[in-house]
Amino acid sequence: MSVGHDAPKVASPCIDICRMDEASGWCEGCLRTLDEIAAWGSLADAQRLEVLARLSDRRKVWTRHLFDTTPAAPTR
Repeated sequence: MSVGHDAPKVASPCIDICRMDEASGWCEGCLRTLDEIAAWGSLADAQRLEVLARLSDRRKVWTRHLFDTTPAAPTR
C-alpha cells in the first residue's frame, strides 16, 4: 500500500516567527498573508508553488523595509 501518494510535497515556508505586520498584512516570519496561511493545508502543490513565487518578491520589499536607513525628513 502506498502511503501519502497524493499528499502535497511542497513544505510550508513557516519558520515559527508568527507575527502579522499590520502595515503589509504579511507574517513577519514567512511573509504569507493570513489567507495564504489558512489555505496552505488544502492547497495543491502547484498552488503552493504559486504562493512561494510571490514570497520571493515580498522578501525583497520586506528586506528594504527592515534595512531602510533613510533618515526622516526634518520637520520645521
